[in-house]
Amino acid sequence: MTENKNLTLLKFALGYFAILTIVYGIGLVFFTEKLIEMSGTAPFEPNWIRWAGGFLAGLGIGASLALRNPGNQDGFVVAIGLGTLFIGLALLYQLLFDWNPEHVVSFTAVPCALNLIGSALLWMGRAKAR
Repeated sequence: MTENKNLTLLKFALGYFAILTIVYGIGLVFFTEKLIEMSGTAPFEPNWIRWAGGFLAGLGIGASLALRNPGNQDGFVVAIGLGTLFIGLALLYQLLFDWNPEHVVSFTAVPCALNLIGSALLWMGRAKAR
């Protein structure tokens, strides 16, 4: 991306992504057992989830650092835009075709919507900033 014309939407999208991933990351690192219990899934070893929480929190911190100069963060924006798109599509697939009635719908539907919205914001912000 070059010096910019309009970085407002891209800054908003990066801030949205940073908040979303830091909140989910901290939740997965520190409240893993409670989240597993609330989701309605069968109990399993929480360490399989904790590492993903740390990774998400790190991505969120990276996005907050990218807010300083969002016009030169094209590779990062593409990577997190694709990541949020694939996560949203995977969760949508689970909702539509692979649903277990014992699970709590909101634990899949809310992250699905948040990720698809985040992906759209990142792609539109990137396009507008070019």
